[in-house]
Amino acid sequence: MERYDVVILGGGLVGLTLGIALSGHGVKTAIVDPADPVDVTAAGFDARVSAISSTSYAMLQAIGVARHLDGKGCPIDRIWVSDGLERGALDFVPDADDGLMGTMFPNRDLRIALAQTAAEADHLTFYQPDRATAVDRGSDGVTLTLQNGATIGAPLLVAAEGRNSPTREAAGIRTTRWQYSHTAMVTAIDHEIPHANTAYEIFYVGGPFALLPMLPGTRSAVVWTVPTGQAPAMLKLSERAWLAEAQKRIGGFLGDISLAGPRSSYPLGFHHAARITDTRLALVGDSAHAIHPIAGQGLNLGFRDVAALVEVVVEGMRLGLDPGDAQLLARYQRWRGLDALMTSVAMDGLVRLFDIPGKLPSLARRAGLAMVQRTPMLKGRFMAEARGQSGALPRLLAGERL
Repeated sequence: MERYDVVILGGGLVGLTLGIALSGHGVKTAIVDPADPVDVTAAGFDARVSAISSTSYAMLQAIGVARHLDGKGCPIDRIWVSDGLERGALDFVPDADDGLMGTMFPNRDLRIALAQTAAEADHLTFYQPDRATAVDRGSDGVTLTLQNGATIGAPLLVAAEGRNSPTREAAGIRTTRWQYSHTAMVTAIDHEIPHANTAYEIFYVGGPFALLPMLPGTRSAVVWTVPTGQAPAMLKLSERAWLAEAQKRIGGFLGDISLAGPRSSYPLGFHHAARITDTRLALVGDSAHAIHPIAGQGLNLGFRDVAALVEVVVEGMRLGLDPGDAQLLARYQRWRGLDALMTSVAMDGLVRLFDIPGKLPSLARRAGLAMVQRTPMLKGRFMAEARGQSGALPRLLAGERL
């Protein structure tokens, strides 16, 4: 049986980042993932983009990923939130000495950069494509039987399997969850007028319409939220008809537009695990929590999990503790449990504040926008979330070496 310090189930953006970070500190790590590595970096596998906060990017720099992202992202200098195209918008503009709000990266470029970094890691082993057919977690450690017949073991198992984590379910960890009655349509557009590094969140009765700067200049990602019942018909529209509908929501302020990528969709939901640890087990990323993409903080929340868990494990091992020691898992639970809950509640509150049903939804949204704009504490909270600076930051996430 091959033994490791940590075994990670799931090699997505969060799981792979965790593996790279642990390996960089000499922690012998294995990643087990059922997806073919060629498929997950292929064009069209994931057309979404992610807003990487400044602190998350500092972590990517610290673990060697950022060098593979040079020239791939677009800075976010401003976030503009409005009710339709009416005046009275909520305008997030950082002070000159605050730095960037974040940087937009296509998910494919993030996956490729992570894969390139992982290929250089000295203490990282992949079982991919493969999956665990049996998992035995006991007080002394974890033993996994893989589909390929191999048996591996470790003191700590990490579930980075996504929203429907079977490991979380098998551990009996309860989740609070609900589905929003909306579906997100995702694509990219080229436009005539430069976006000036501005992210736009425009609220309509049917749901928000987001324009996110992709490449410096004239390309933006679109995240168009529509009632779930309308999504199939919207996706079946011809390219010309779809662009015409999109232009109605943009109002022409970006000039002529054209499609720059395929159209896809995914349902929107919320869940939050009652706890993120169990015997010899830690949850990270969407296995622990998933939030509405309204502020683009889901992946950053997962990166905060990574930084905290790495710091806990590495410092614990220096003290002679094994990575799955109950004391270390308790520290991870205390550290991440509160921050993840506060962020999840804040983002769900933002959804409900700006997506209020009733006879006068526009008036309610405008009142909500005005309240945030005029309340420094509330606006500051959302600014901190956008930059990934809410709460105490792990040293790794802040760009420090442990």
